[in-house]
Amino acid sequence: MTSLFDGMSGIAAAVLGSGVPYTPQGGSARVVKSILRRTPVRAIGPDGVDVLITAPTWRVRRDLVPELARDDRVSDADGTLRVLNIWPQGSPAADAHLICELEAVPG
Repeated sequence: MTSLFDGMSGIAAAVLGSGVPYTPQGGSARVVKSILRRTPVRAIGPDGVDVLITAPTWRVRRDLVPELARDDRVSDADGTLRVLNIWPQGSPAADAHLICELEAVPG
């Protein structure tokens, strides 16, 4: 069944995404094709129910950031943000997206 979904997240990110600088803890910064938003988004919560995330979010393919963890950093023209929570989105596909809840890093 996963073959039906494989590639769909990649297509969405390719069309809607842009290069977002990502810095894992203790690692080197790199640009990842993904979607960073500072407006509210809907996500699937851990219990399978839709939730509204009002914090800034980063939507990224899980296979592009296998080391993703809390306190990693992303940035855009408005500043640097820290990963608070990581929400898997329920897809069984290898290229499934994660939604990361972010907070601004002071400074």
